[in-house]
Amino acid sequence: MPDTAQDPTRQPTADEALPPRAVDVVVVGGGIVGVATAIFLAQSGLRACVCEKGQLGAEQSSRNWGWVRQMGRDPAETPLAIESLRIWGELDARFNIQTGFRRTGIVYVCRTRREERLAETWIDTARTHDLALDVVEANRIPALLPGIATGFRLAVHTASDGRAEPALAVPALAKAARALGVRVVENCAVRGVERSAGRVTAAVTEHGTIGCSNVVVAGGAWSRLFLGNLGVGFPQLKVLGTAARLETSGRVTEMPVGGGDFSFRRRLDGGFTIALRNTNIAPLVPDSFRLFPQFLPSFIQNWSELKLRVGRRFLTELAMPRSWPLDRRTPFEDIRVLDPAPVEGFNRRARAALIRAFPTFAESRIDRSWAGLIDATPDGVPVIDAVSDVPGLYLASGFSGHGFGIGPGAGLLMAQLLTGAAPCVDPSPFRFGRFARGRRASADRTPAHAGQA
Repeated sequence: MPDTAQDPTRQPTADEALPPRAVDVVVVGGGIVGVATAIFLAQSGLRACVCEKGQLGAEQSSRNWGWVRQMGRDPAETPLAIESLRIWGELDARFNIQTGFRRTGIVYVCRTRREERLAETWIDTARTHDLALDVVEANRIPALLPGIATGFRLAVHTASDGRAEPALAVPALAKAARALGVRVVENCAVRGVERSAGRVTAAVTEHGTIGCSNVVVAGGAWSRLFLGNLGVGFPQLKVLGTAARLETSGRVTEMPVGGGDFSFRRRLDGGFTIALRNTNIAPLVPDSFRLFPQFLPSFIQNWSELKLRVGRRFLTELAMPRSWPLDRRTPFEDIRVLDPAPVEGFNRRARAALIRAFPTFAESRIDRSWAGLIDATPDGVPVIDAVSDVPGLYLASGFSGHGFGIGPGAGLLMAQLLTGAAPCVDPSPFRFGRFARGRRASADRTPAHAGQA
């Protein structure tokens, strides 16, 4: 079952059950990026409405690992990760909500020379951005991580990083958004956009038309399909990540810890979210062939970490309409929530690797597992930008498994770009037009690192 915690007792008010007639901005997608964008739009004085085709945060926003990290980011993302962590630290007190955020620190441990070399690139990036971290030699690792097995050569510790609860965060942020006057409507798919003289004039939903001058597409794995109906090509594929909840009575650090083949995060419910690091499935679908030239460099550089699979998803997406009139039912109404089956073999391997690293997990058991479809770009970096071909249309998608951790900062940046305010970070790495220039993926800008939040 997915790692979601929607409140079944909460019923929408009459005002929330249907979309409003008109707002300034419609946000398509009720994940963490979409809801955060709406919060910052409302704070700037704009009327915003979030339309979610299913439940808030029910897809990758509630299925990720729950890490809130600055370390190990692509250099292009690091400033946004730093800004996001600042926002995470303020959210609960500022809005009287509970996202589960804790500033616990995060540790990566290295067993091989290859893992050390990757950690060295992270250290260089951190120093470039004045990010404080501690490089822990082998003899000091047991003091930092009691109970860890021998054989690790190096650890990298960022004390300012932390963790949050994916199942709690988006509903909590939606509560904050509503308090600011944002209309948040669930089970309300946006079918498309109306234009006049090329410019956005309305968003058409299954429950009626919302007049607006701006639309922000924050649809996660659905963004490419939505934009395609508008004639906008967005290079995006899906990567399947799988995770599990582990129950144990052993004493384990409060910090999320990652190694070459394992990761774990303590949860507020007392268990641990675990996953097999550096192993994800790339489902082969029709778009895999359409986008093959753009994703080929990434796949070549990360072939050992991506497992290509052909399954039912190929036929599902082959049969899925790629264009539709706005008065007809759409794929967004046919599939309210992407809920793929987890790969239980990956979870068993993750537990075994975790036990090798931390023997205290030997008596643990997996009591729940889930999977999610991650929206990946060719370079593993999101798009946060205006769509120049359609005035009034904006895109915040392609987070490649990093959206939970950098979601608040991405929402702030998106709102600033839309309103013309000074951006919190340099937006140029997130420009949509970079794909038209044929930008190649780098070794640490890849979908293979997806899932870490």
